[in-house]
Amino acid sequence: MRLCPPYALARSLLRDQRGAVLVEATIMMTIVFIFVLGSIDFLFAFYQWNAAAKAVQIGARIAAVSDPVAVGLNGLSRSVVSVNLPPGAGMPAFEVTCKGATSNCTCVGLCTGLGDYNPQAMNTIVFGRGSRSCSDATNFYNAGMCDIFSRITPANVVITYTQTGLGYAGRPGGPVPTITIAIRDLPFQFFFLGGLLGFDRIKMPELATSITAEDMSSSAPL
Repeated sequence: MRLCPPYALARSLLRDQRGAVLVEATIMMTIVFIFVLGSIDFLFAFYQWNAAAKAVQIGARIAAVSDPVAVGLNGLSRSVVSVNLPPGAGMPAFEVTCKGATSNCTCVGLCTGLGDYNPQAMNTIVFGRGSRSCSDATNFYNAGMCDIFSRITPANVVITYTQTGLGYAGRPGGPVPTITIAIRDLPFQFFFLGGLLGFDRIKMPELATSITAEDMSSSAPL
């Protein structure tokens, strides 16, 4: 049996074109599959973005007409009368920030009579009136943020109450702050690209909506 020299065998292999089409098709099909599945994932991410933005709008509307997450905020306009402010005087500046992730509220400015974080008020905004779960709203009145986008939890929500010149000291309905609802640290969900290049760690940019408070009371209509 005659053996071919090594260089002759290598040259023979280099010239052999059998199976080249199969290799090329495999490479192209992989690229096409990644492109198609990636397009589906990015379209779904765009849907998540829009749903989360709508949920923030719903949350701001609920917060404007329900008990504040900062206990005592709805009585702040009466409390400031006791600090040498005559009834009818302009409300002093304040900014109260309540974070669901830490379950606390912090205040900058005059916050006489302001209490602790109210988890029930936060649950009303996130889950809807009289609910502690998502996707159980029977009508618009009972819908909460997570009924619009089910992956939102209180830990993702930050609420800021800012005095902007409305209302007055002693006002029976409480102060009239601007309420800003924001969601943070909410990751996108990818079905096909989740384990590719760290896509599963991509978070949505902060989404926020502001609205003027109306009647911060649990009995206020929407």
